[in-house]
Amino acid sequence: MSIICGVPLLECVYCLACARWAWKRCLHTAGHDSETWGIATAEEFEPVPRLCCYILAVYEEDLRHPLFEPPGGYGINPDWLILRKTYENTQGHAPPYILYLDHDHADIVLAIRGLNLAKESDYQVLLDNKLGKKKFDGGYVHNGLLKAAGWVLEAECDILKELVEKHPNYTLTFAGHSLGSGVAAMLALVVVRHHDKLGNIDRRRIRCYAIAPARCMSLNLAVRYADVINSVVLQDDFLPRTATPLEDIFKSVFCLPCLLCMRCMRDTCIPEEKMLRDPRRLYAPGRLYHIVERKPFRLGRFPPVVRTAVPVDGRFEHIVLSCNATSDHAIIWIEREARRAMDLMLEKDRIMEIPAKQRMERQETLAREHSEEHKAALQRAVTLSVPHAYLPPRYGTFDEHEDGDNSHKSTGESSVGSSGKSKTKVSWNELIECLFEKDESGLMLLKESHRDD
Repeated sequence: MSIICGVPLLECVYCLACARWAWKRCLHTAGHDSETWGIATAEEFEPVPRLCCYILAVYEEDLRHPLFEPPGGYGINPDWLILRKTYENTQGHAPPYILYLDHDHADIVLAIRGLNLAKESDYQVLLDNKLGKKKFDGGYVHNGLLKAAGWVLEAECDILKELVEKHPNYTLTFAGHSLGSGVAAMLALVVVRHHDKLGNIDRRRIRCYAIAPARCMSLNLAVRYADVINSVVLQDDFLPRTATPLEDIFKSVFCLPCLLCMRCMRDTCIPEEKMLRDPRRLYAPGRLYHIVERKPFRLGRFPPVVRTAVPVDGRFEHIVLSCNATSDHAIIWIEREARRAMDLMLEKDRIMEIPAKQRMERQETLAREHSEEHKAALQRAVTLSVPHAYLPPRYGTFDEHEDGDNSHKSTGESSVGSSGKSKTKVSWNELIECLFEKDESGLMLLKESHRDD
């Protein structure tokens, strides 16, 4: 009898708990994710709207006669376009991309388009992964995206090396949106690890901008490469917040709201400490830039504000229940709001009338602050016991630390000839497989190739 009387009480407690959860989730807005972050400056955010236009240009068949040009144009000189690869050229191994030599900004840009819902090959890239399937540099990455990056490097290694050596003062920038953002992030990782294959390019010359980024690398890698990779998120974008594997997201693309709601309920019940200590859990890569343009319980869009940080905990861990969760993922909206935010920053600087000398000093101060913030993030990752997180012996270089035997790295880096003159040619994909899966037969192949050279 007492058990029967207790059932209504349990139901009341359960209903109150559900009501409390729903109330907290409905009150959680995207602005809460970055409310403690700093405000981005015009100098650091300047490349974002420009690179968004370059990514949009990948969708055009003929840049001399564009069909979908945004207001203000793409900002591309067709004569400086080095190459353009379509789905026919990539044969489904990677999304389409362009290689552009930007003389105006002293930049070599490889821009990659986002997911094409009508292309089966893009789904194959996403589906080629399982949790904890691919190890890389002491962490985990998305297997399909890493393979796509390896294919791009194998195809364009020679021309990238030639451009890097011909223009020693130019930066090398990888930019992508959605699916392309994951490929761009993987490109940055591999090039930083094997900079000697591109003429010993300095780490400081390599940049990556992941627009509407996919969660493609484990937390220790996301923080460690924050000085190279930058992720840009517009307000409520669902993809950087969804820890659901990418392959599950796009399997359920026609019932995405249902999937997001169920995942939101599940993630609420998982302690953040448990999330941080899962080495296989993937995150949005690098330094984060969050464009905030809407406020809770307000209608319409407000002047956008850009916040930035290198967070360790609270790294877009909760889905925002918003009707804009999918529209904020569109590259067109991101480019538009990034342009508005940039114009507001420049207008503020113009009103303040900052002298040129003071502007240069501010850039130096900004670089120093970013370096200190990156170091603090690495320290916090170690403090929170993030798996495989460490502080390097000399800040600024990560080449001295290896999870296993250092001979894996030294053997791999000295054995693969970028000129292709060795008797046994080893591709970028084979190099990735050998170095980070510890394939003994592959290592023997690399050693034999090195002896032949």
